[in-house]
Amino acid sequence: MVLPKRNSSDASIRRSRSPGRVVALTGASSFLGNNLVGLLEEDPTVTRIVAVDIRAPLTGGRKTRYYEVDFTQPTAEARLSEIFSAEGVETLVHLAFLASPSHRAALAHELESVGTRHVLFAARHADIRKVVMWSQTWLYGAHPSNPNFVTEGHPLRADPQEPFFGDKLEAEVEMNRFAKTPRTVATTLRTAPILGPNVNNIVTRYLARRVVPLMMGFDPLVQFLHEVDAIAAFKLAIDRDCPGVFNIVGDGVLPLSTVVKLAGRLAVPVPHPIARSLTGALWLAQLVDGPSAFLPYLRFLCVADGAKAKSEMGFRPAYTTREAVLDYTSAQRLRDVKLLQENAA
Repeated sequence: MVLPKRNSSDASIRRSRSPGRVVALTGASSFLGNNLVGLLEEDPTVTRIVAVDIRAPLTGGRKTRYYEVDFTQPTAEARLSEIFSAEGVETLVHLAFLASPSHRAALAHELESVGTRHVLFAARHADIRKVVMWSQTWLYGAHPSNPNFVTEGHPLRADPQEPFFGDKLEAEVEMNRFAKTPRTVATTLRTAPILGPNVNNIVTRYLARRVVPLMMGFDPLVQFLHEVDAIAAFKLAIDRDCPGVFNIVGDGVLPLSTVVKLAGRLAVPVPHPIARSLTGALWLAQLVDGPSAFLPYLRFLCVADGAKAKSEMGFRPAYTTREAVLDYTSAQRLRDVKLLQENAA
């Protein structure tokens, strides 16, 4: 059972110390947040979970204390400092990022870029020992000059004018500054696009369409991370001190056309100039899931090297890219059948 949310005026918020670990999560009601809260509830070394979001996590139990905090509000930093200090947070997992682009660009900027600044300032103020932040390999950008496998030292070249990428790039800059704080462990996990039977993001919605557009004359290799492996990577970063930036990816790559075929969808090649203007218009009309800034990922490589996470974190994915696609596809076919039955009823 999730405990009642607490307000900033609640006198029951008091500084507390306990023999076990106190782990805080922002974005606690997100897909990653919900699953991590559930795992931490079962972890005997964790005595308390501090869940921060605008909604309570569905998986919260007796260990979970939920605090409603809106990162887009100017009071967020002070509120977070109060909570982190009062709860004696030792580890903070920052997951308050969008999994898909939003038409509400100003709100997304306040959540991700400004919100990350609030979170990290509060973490400094509360003297939190370890911070783990979610990022994405998409930030490397899709370019014809990319190597076959991009390492963590490669520059982040995603389009900063696209808010979905720009806000996350700014969040990484804030995290790099925070990493210089003495006696602090700062870990950034750049995940490949997450795929699986339960996750909902721009990739799953792209592959859920009956007709899937591809760029004519291009068939880039792509990689995915199964949702189970994404959750496992964050749990590993919580349990172990692994400072630095890590690519978290599934083993293997597939041509995009093969992914579409495995998903049982019809691929339709579209000339890039037409696709760019059409996607821009449809995005403005809110008829597609992503803006034209995503089209380069249908043309060029953006595949990351996961060797560092294996050697330094000990992370080894249970699912390959192909297996992640097949697991997603099995679940999507069941959803397709259910939709057909509902339409026929």
